[in-house]
Amino acid sequence: MWLEREKERHHNRTSSRANATQFVSGPEWPQAWSDGMTQREHALWETPWPCAESLRALAELNEQCLELLTKQVLQHAAPAAPLLRELGDLWSRLDAPARRRAAACPYLLLDPGFTDLYRWRWVAGSQVEDREPAFPSFFSVPGVTGLAHQVFSNAWYMVRTQPLGVPLFLGMSAPCGAVFRACSLRQITDLAERHAAWLKPRWAGRPRIWSELLRAAISGEGLALEKARMRGINLLAAELKLLEQPHGLERR
Repeated sequence: MWLEREKERHHNRTSSRANATQFVSGPEWPQAWSDGMTQREHALWETPWPCAESLRALAELNEQCLELLTKQVLQHAAPAAPLLRELGDLWSRLDAPARRRAAACPYLLLDPGFTDLYRWRWVAGSQVEDREPAFPSFFSVPGVTGLAHQVFSNAWYMVRTQPLGVPLFLGMSAPCGAVFRACSLRQITDLAERHAAWLKPRWAGRPRIWSELLRAAISGEGLALEKARMRGINLLAAELKLLEQPHGLERR
């Protein structure tokens, strides 16, 4: 909903400027417009919305995630996780247009463990005295490593260019963001090769959340999609808020 409001606001501003040209024409137009705007306002007007690039990247990553999940359902990989087994009918009905609608969430539908400080300390090399942690793999279809490369590379870029948006975009806690920011690009590349198994669907153990999103995407109902996306935003905010508590950063 917030994304649609921002786009509508941008459209209204663009429409206002377009309407203004109908009343100011010829050589008077540039001067008349300049009289109403400062140099800084000119620059801001011509600058693209800073979140747009990140949102496009998230949509692409989300769409690839949904494609892998759909393939895993169709291949009847066993044993199937509840998210796939209980929603098998919805996954089978998720065609390309529906996937694009579901993918257009303003947050990553994958959970690479961006709130688990324990594993990210390993990336930074701060716990070399212990055995490296292992995590079970969710995906069993090909293409996970390539997606891991894209997820970690985009996250590495977002942490540097959109630090204020990272908690929402990636569901990443501040301590994990600090560790991630300290990683080199080579470390991130190696990470994707060695730990593609870290990728899993966000809220993998809560099929009802996914059911709401998939049903809305399949139906194409705008209000239902807004509601499903907003529910995800609220859940992410609540999870990150919990991590601000002292016990929230402890590995359980």
